[in-house]
Amino acid sequence: MLGAGGVLYLTPMVFHQAQFSAARVTEGLALAAVAGTFGRILSGVLLDRGLNCAVPVQLAALMAIAGDARLMAAGSFGGYLQGQVLLGVAVGFYWPAIELAVPLSCVPVGSGTPVGSGRAFALMRSADALGIATGALVGAVLAWRGWLRGIYAVDIGCMLVLLLVLSRQGLPDPRPRERLAHPSPWGPWLPGLAPLLAVAVLATAMPALMQSALPLELVRGSLLRRALPVSLGALTIGLQLALLLLLQWPVGQALARRPVTTGLTLSLLSFAAGNLLLAASAFSERGLALLLLAQLPLALGIACFLPTATEAVVERSPIEHQGLALALLSQCFAISGFGAPLLAGRLLDGQGHGAGLWLLMALACLGGLPLVRGLGPRRALL
Repeated sequence: MLGAGGVLYLTPMVFHQAQFSAARVTEGLALAAVAGTFGRILSGVLLDRGLNCAVPVQLAALMAIAGDARLMAAGSFGGYLQGQVLLGVAVGFYWPAIELAVPLSCVPVGSGTPVGSGRAFALMRSADALGIATGALVGAVLAWRGWLRGIYAVDIGCMLVLLLVLSRQGLPDPRPRERLAHPSPWGPWLPGLAPLLAVAVLATAMPALMQSALPLELVRGSLLRRALPVSLGALTIGLQLALLLLLQWPVGQALARRPVTTGLTLSLLSFAAGNLLLAASAFSERGLALLLLAQLPLALGIACFLPTATEAVVERSPIEHQGLALALLSQCFAISGFGAPLLAGRLLDGQGHGAGLWLLMALACLGGLPLVRGLGPRRALL
């Protein structure tokens, strides 16, 4: 995630410097999300058939290296799209496998009581946050030095290290699980995931917008709020990621002891508050203070959502179908990663500011609260 931190959050700034319109930048991000749908489903199905979790991660690293190399040299819209497709497929292969590795790693300890996967997912998200925040900080330094495209070289280096680590230490293998030989039907558990997946589509739109619309709005300005230099824009993104790093472990730890509906509700309320502050920042020449303040509830929303949603899927799906269930959750990132940047690009180009976009997202987050209340209790499927 160290390499991904710069690539995910600073790619819009790279191609803004290349004179791409907001619509074209977000079209590439949306295409990456579409490309990732193939990798997610294939990865999930193969994992449920016993494929070792390391194999999709290794494939993801190889495709990411190819995508980074293409984006580093891309000067045309076609080259930009090719690089985004490769990165999108890489993301698709990566997430179901790495997510499934977490509960598989929760082995019995001491008296034989399994380690709770809720705390394990909180630890995993803390590691993600550390990597992403560090990567974004490295990207900000590269922007200040005038070589923003160096974020792709950093990611290539990280993927090479990842391949080396996996060659020495593998990930868990699902094949020993006894119930793989006699899988349960989809009917009893799949419909129960629908409300959770709907909430996930809504919530994952926020990280997608933080990676697409917010960087563009920072360097373009919004109504009365002035535009920021690219280096300062990158540091502003880094502020949210640093807050996420500080919040992820304590928030994840606290929510692991509570029903998943608590974390999902707090997540949507935090996103709504952050969006309202972003919208308000557009109406003042000193709106930068409100924009910076908005980073706290936005980071809190992400810290609440990421481990909680993953744990909710694990709780509500049978063990022999968890690969596919986690692939469906990951697919929510792809859906919002496709729709949210496209909507954002059209609104930014059409209105010239992001106030309308942030107000719309605040209302959508509040509208998602009834879906959370409709989630049933944990079902005994494991």
